[in-house]
Amino acid sequence: MTGQATTPDTPILEVRDLTVHHGQLTAVSNVSLRVRVGEVYAMIGANGAGKSTLMRTIAGLHAPTSGQVLLDGADVTRVRPEKRATAGISMVPEGRRLFPSLTLEENLKVGASYARKGPWDIPAVVDLFPFMKERRRQKTGQMSGGEQQMVAIGRALVANPRVLLLDELSLGLAPVIVHRIYDVLPRILDSGVTVLLVEQDVSQARRVASHLHCLLEGRTTLEGPPSEFTSEQVEAAYFGMGGTH
Repeated sequence: MTGQATTPDTPILEVRDLTVHHGQLTAVSNVSLRVRVGEVYAMIGANGAGKSTLMRTIAGLHAPTSGQVLLDGADVTRVRPEKRATAGISMVPEGRRLFPSLTLEENLKVGASYARKGPWDIPAVVDLFPFMKERRRQKTGQMSGGEQQMVAIGRALVANPRVLLLDELSLGLAPVIVHRIYDVLPRILDSGVTVLLVEQDVSQARRVASHLHCLLEGRTTLEGPPSEFTSEQVEAAYFGMGGTH
């Protein structure tokens, strides 16, 4: 599953005119995006905007009605989720979705079962999140939400993804924990991983993103580098008040 060779100017991940339904409901409507190598591409939007559906469709967990998903120029729209994982797409789902009866280390081993060759393994993840060193044999169901989020990120990283999908990264977490998680983002990027994230905190998204994309009721209302937009423009796109770019 190889496409064209990527450069910093070509997208490693591309979505073309994607439409996704939940039954009769149109959750995503003709959305396109291009994520370039080394970017932090942030999706924002209110609850029900279609962000998580878009992420699940990119990961292969939801079938689109129409449109395409391309990884490195190769069409993966109909490729199964596990095949996308081995091709280089890993996802940290909303709500973490860990195995609560398994230990921290066992959860990481689940991610490693789809591992590509690369810099991330269990020792590297433990080095990234030092709290794990003394907690490897603790069941994740006994951990705090922030600790579980770090385990979920580690589980995705040990697969050595080319593109890491982070869905609702800060949802339900205390600000101090959110900062701890975002503090490791540069190390993840330095390892060659490109990040596509869904973030409910618009100010946090603007701070870390190289590219911003706002959805409203499944449609794109704003898209481009954060520096191109005023706070008023982002707010208008987020709430659908007109005057968007």
